[in-house]
Amino acid sequence: MNALLSLWSWLETGAVATAGFCLQVPLAVVTWPFDKRKVVTGRLFRLIGVTAARLNPYWKFGVYGQPVPPAGRTVVVSNHESNADPFLISFLPWEMKWLGKASLFKIPVVGWSMWLAGDIPVRRGERESATEAMNVCARWLDKGMPVMIFPEGTRSKTEDLLPFKDGAFRLAIEQQADVLPIAVSGTRRALPKHSWRFASSRALVAVGTPISTRGLTLEDVERLKEQAREQILSLRASLLPHTQGQGGAPTSREEEAVGSR
Repeated sequence: MNALLSLWSWLETGAVATAGFCLQVPLAVVTWPFDKRKVVTGRLFRLIGVTAARLNPYWKFGVYGQPVPPAGRTVVVSNHESNADPFLISFLPWEMKWLGKASLFKIPVVGWSMWLAGDIPVRRGERESATEAMNVCARWLDKGMPVMIFPEGTRSKTEDLLPFKDGAFRLAIEQQADVLPIAVSGTRRALPKHSWRFASSRALVAVGTPISTRGLTLEDVERLKEQAREQILSLRASLLPHTQGQGGAPTSREEEAVGSR
């Protein structure tokens, strides 16, 4: 039964992605002359993810609390539990450009939508590609557009966070941009690593407090990483009481806390 329902969920996700892309293309043409930050096509792509998540019978996703949109010069960093994380983080009520694996941009429809949204491809393990990706991120920050990076670089196989890579924090310091930690909880069950089958999951994303990089130098990268890591761990701990169950309807208290579900 799980296999059949998971297959149906993938078909539903594909249908939503295709319909969304068909809307994105004409919007990209119409808004290109005046929407240089690709806000319209970007927000549409995030809403595609939100719609697919809401239609998935296994998932109950939402935002914890009422987060305030960050300043334009902000590097957003999050822990990474599963491929369901982008669906969940898309519930946040603002646009930002995502750094993602270059291979994702080659996926039909989804990859094309990422490109139209202005997301940034990077090839793992290639210094030249990483440098170019950071340059693109810097250009988005210069336009007042936040960027979203998973500093672990890949999904953690356990509940422990992987070591944070320097890139996001070097970028923030060099651009004198804020670092905004966010945390996800519950998505590991939603779509387990190396599995195509979905599982019942109540998942939430929480937003922390911006960390200023004003006056910092590259010598402060390690300290900045530690500050962000501590916030993410604290945020995740605050979410666990709401996400440890295997799905089911949220309680009235949780419904009050979850602003997007």
